[in-house]
Amino acid sequence: MSPDKPAHATLEEAVSVEQHRAFLEKAQQVAHIGSWVAELDGSGRLSWSAELYRIFGVSVGDFRGTAKAFLDFVHPDDVVMLRAASLAALEGRQPYDVEHRIVTGDGRVRWVHEKADVIRDGDNRPIRMIGTAQDITDRRQLELQLRHSQKMEAIGRLAGGVAHDFNNALTIIAGYTELVLGSLADDHPVRADVEEIRRAAARAESVTRQLLTFSRRDTVVLQAFDLNKVVAGLGRLLEHALGANVLFRTVLEADLPLIKGDVGQIEQAIVNLSANARDAMPDGGELVICTSVVDVEDAFARAHAPMLAGRFVMLSVTDTGHGFDRDTQAQIFEPFFTTKAVGKGTGLGLAMVYGSVKHSGGFIFVDSEVGHGTTFRLYFPAIGAADAAPVSRASLAGPAEAATVLLVDDETSILNLVAASLTPEGYHLLKATSAQAALTLVAESGRSLDLVVTDARMPGMGGVELARRLIEVYPSLAVIVTSGSSAEDFSGVPGLDHPATRLQKPFTPAQLRATVRTVLSQRRQKLAE
Repeated sequence: MSPDKPAHATLEEAVSVEQHRAFLEKAQQVAHIGSWVAELDGSGRLSWSAELYRIFGVSVGDFRGTAKAFLDFVHPDDVVMLRAASLAALEGRQPYDVEHRIVTGDGRVRWVHEKADVIRDGDNRPIRMIGTAQDITDRRQLELQLRHSQKMEAIGRLAGGVAHDFNNALTIIAGYTELVLGSLADDHPVRADVEEIRRAAARAESVTRQLLTFSRRDTVVLQAFDLNKVVAGLGRLLEHALGANVLFRTVLEADLPLIKGDVGQIEQAIVNLSANARDAMPDGGELVICTSVVDVEDAFARAHAPMLAGRFVMLSVTDTGHGFDRDTQAQIFEPFFTTKAVGKGTGLGLAMVYGSVKHSGGFIFVDSEVGHGTTFRLYFPAIGAADAAPVSRASLAGPAEAATVLLVDDETSILNLVAASLTPEGYHLLKATSAQAALTLVAESGRSLDLVVTDARMPGMGGVELARRLIEVYPSLAVIVTSGSSAEDFSGVPGLDHPATRLQKPFTPAQLRATVRTVLSQRRQKLAE
């Protein structure tokens, strides 16, 4: 002891050192960052801070304190990469900065981010490495969920675009088929063949409808309803569909809050999930459908991004079937992905379920393990009585009315089909293959315009913008906007207090004529008021 330093000062310094050590360990615990020191003198000694023991899920006595013992915790697929990163750092080629997996003492796989500096002696020889390791498992999971969400959105946009283009083709096929059938006698030798074409077009239309549901571009009627009543109403149907070797039961929580969605879509989602469960239990098993109220906390929401905290109504569908691995789970909601044999499924069932849940503002997650069954959990935001008003579109009917009608579509085949369908009604028809051509045609015709039937999506100016410009000249103009994607909301022309009727492709000549009659009748009644 120095004669110039009192004994009590040395004690205070020791206490301060212990406090700082405790503060450092607490800070590491809060940040999930541990520190380590590896000796490079040939002994292989490796020392860990307390937080590293927690991250690796081992006690002090279960770690031998060597670099080799550390590698025993590294995921087998990452060992080679980690060795290469260490060698590059020791040789001075690049810093030690890696992310890799570990297998904890209780068998869990977690991710860590390691950074380290190499300490060298006067001859520039490495004598030790000092580094940190941070548990980044939660961050990696969030990144994975974000990438999956972005991928599903991209697939949804692609599916919607495909459905739009396909619906244009189906409109032509179905429309001309109906026109041909209208000119054939019942006993005509080719009538049966043409009717078969019509049936094939109808089947193809169902596929595009499923694609639109997945991409959330389908037309929906949102209303408040009791999920318990929906499940109970499907009970008898599901019992028959599942067969005698599947035990089916429901566990429904009483006084369930209402949710808002498209009842038909939610019913179809439950049926699809139940059918998949039946197929996963070819030798029999059990299917349980449960409802409950769940208060989702911030921690759960963060782990299941982009979910938000709040009160949800949860529907779970659990089977005791063969289950599936994580790679399958990552792709299960993608359209056309299927684990079934060729010809046994389209791969659109779960894509439709995904789209239906998203339509309702909900979330869907799957838990499955090979040989141990599967559980789908669907979360729907619970609503109060103030939010229970339905959102629907009313159907209108009325007599036909002769008028001047502008037809606009960049697909010449569809334009000709629409014209052929309306010609027998006696309308004066103007045809254009673009919005700009339509504006020029109307200006040159000198006729007063009563109705425009326009495609929503066209190169250059779209149908809604065309309608907006025409209404500036013809304030009482009736508007029908056709769409193959269902993405647009045509309850009104944006920016103007003017109604517009939406006609979904594919449509038949009969549907087109009925819609035109209704819209023109509406216009006539409004002008007479």
